[in-house]
Amino acid sequence: MATSQFNMSFDTKTREQFSKVLQLYGLTVPQAFKLFANQVIRTGKVPLSFDWADLEVKDNIAAVLKQNEQEKRQGKSTVYKNFDELMDNLKHE
Repeated sequence: MATSQFNMSFDTKTREQFSKVLQLYGLTVPQAFKLFANQVIRTGKVPLSFDWADLEVKDNIAAVLKQNEQEKRQGKSTVYKNFDELMDNLKHE
């Protein structure tokens, strides 16, 4: 598949804050934008929700991430070489 570069400019503070939130999901900024673009393409809709700031949701995400780290240490997780390998695996499930 051919690829092309996509450059964006953010002020430093916005980029740092955005990156911190994405880290809660285990994502980098480029991965998040790729997921966003693919979701828009698949659904024909912009998947935005403005209720994520709910503290219960944040606590739940933190618990899931903690569990994922434990499973990773125990060898119960799958490690992918890159994001595309993960997406290919998800397509075949």
